[in-house]
Amino acid sequence: MNQDHLLTSINDNVGTITFNRPDRGNALSPEMLIRIHQILTRWADEEPVRCVVISGGQGKAFCSGFDISAIPTQVEPEMEQLIREHNPLELAFKSIKHFPYPTIAMWNGYCFGAGLNLSMVCDIRIAADTAKVGMPPARLGLVYHPEGLVEFVQAIGMAATREIFFTARTYPASQAKEIGLVNHVVPRETLLDFTYAMAGEIASNAPISLKNTKAILAMIEENMMLGTDSKANAERLQAEGFMSDDLREGQMAFLEKRKPLFKGK
Repeated sequence: MNQDHLLTSINDNVGTITFNRPDRGNALSPEMLIRIHQILTRWADEEPVRCVVISGGQGKAFCSGFDISAIPTQVEPEMEQLIREHNPLELAFKSIKHFPYPTIAMWNGYCFGAGLNLSMVCDIRIAADTAKVGMPPARLGLVYHPEGLVEFVQAIGMAATREIFFTARTYPASQAKEIGLVNHVVPRETLLDFTYAMAGEIASNAPISLKNTKAILAMIEENMMLGTDSKANAERLQAEGFMSDDLREGQMAFLEKRKPLFKGK
């Protein structure tokens, strides 16, 4: 991976991970996701990071989603093993969700698909007033993976999750705030100052209080997880979507920039 696709820094106990792939709308490659996991694991074990900010930089995109075309061909052995043994999306999301200290997603621009899911596993989301967000699976004929749906329900509740997945709408930042997708919407020119003021405020608080409060909240969220039987049934329903004619139609319509003609088969 081009190491410049992810930029990192630590200042005053605030760690920043910046997506730096503007030519691809900051789409997440498997290697980027593995690197997020590695960075956060190192910060949790070795660095005095008390708050993490995940940013899309200064361009038009926070993250356009998962880049299915970016399958790695030549990677270092450690990363190759991680990719073989784990779903990179799940590995990165769990590393963010279970990072011992608070995390903030800072939306400088549009945020879709896996980028929005990544934001949902962050503790706080802050958006520029020009940002737009959405979950397009229903427009593509996809059934979203069960764990991802759980993460949305945990973050924004069942009613809002139903709306964003059933409509597949693109929401401006103001409407995203109304349904709970984002905590704060600020003018784009003040986004950095606002976000890092909050990150600094968090990082200055008592580490044990931050860490243990986040751990207790995680325990509470566990009650919303799928049981073994429910998870197996949910995965069967997801697989049914992958085998459908509607999925193929959704993909072709997207590539051909036309409205799909779904037949429910």
